[in-house]
Amino acid sequence: MHRENTGTPGPRIDGFTCHRVTVADGVTLNAAVGGPPTGTPVVLLHGFPQTHLMWRHVAAELAVEHRVICPDLRGYGASDKPAAVSAATYAKRTMAADVVALARALGHERFALAGHDRGALVAIRAGLDHPDVVTHLASLDVLPTPDMWDVLHGTSAAVGFHLYLMAQPPGLPEQMIEASADAFFGHFLDIWTRDPGAVPDDIRAAYLKASREAVPSIVADYRASATVDLEHDAADRQAGRTLAMPVTVLQQDWGAALGFDAAARWRAWAPRLTHRTVSCGHFMAEEDPAEVTAALRALLATG
Repeated sequence: MHRENTGTPGPRIDGFTCHRVTVADGVTLNAAVGGPPTGTPVVLLHGFPQTHLMWRHVAAELAVEHRVICPDLRGYGASDKPAAVSAATYAKRTMAADVVALARALGHERFALAGHDRGALVAIRAGLDHPDVVTHLASLDVLPTPDMWDVLHGTSAAVGFHLYLMAQPPGLPEQMIEASADAFFGHFLDIWTRDPGAVPDDIRAAYLKASREAVPSIVADYRASATVDLEHDAADRQAGRTLAMPVTVLQQDWGAALGFDAAARWRAWAPRLTHRTVSCGHFMAEEDPAEVTAALRALLATG
């Protein structure tokens, strides 16, 4: 079930229409949809602490030839934020199933999928769980969850302090973040952006508002990456499962900074890998949308 949502306030992606789509388990997602209805479908998943608006430049370009779907993940933006009654509520397996159900409700049984940050983790899980559905996969500036935990050690792990904070049992992380939500989420918008102008004031305000209204669900999403998501990834690794589709990874030069071979770690998960290092900051779809768009077009042209 889905319906057009004409009441979404705040900034929007030019030429896109917002829809409310009910996915499995009754959770409703907000999704901006644009491009020709007959175009090959591409789903774009946002990261932290953002919403679907992070794709505003890339989505508009891809919509020239593709049907582009930009949802807010469960727990983020204008999508539903169910209480985390179990670890599965915000497991990437659950969130990936949301995305498959969303695309199917919009008429697409198969689609290409790109994700940034948290959205990339959902995309990876979708590619592993639904290999017959995801035709192409792109990941922007993240490592698969087990590798992320493996490479963080010693003082270098300070860069990921939020990962450890939100991995703690329910209660304290939520209280600490809610007490200073704008400062907490704004910190990442500041330190992860090389070009501050890439996130203009109205977009920044939309991100901060959406994030401070979603603290419990955002924390639950991160907590899952220290628990149930690792269990699922470990099972796949033991079974030798990999991402069968063409995969493009765009990353900052994490390996040089933290002392590991990012491409090698990715290649263990994605045999059909194109790995590129970019020179912009973490929010690359906003800082260098032309490079991201070109990389996605090249991926989508892959047979």
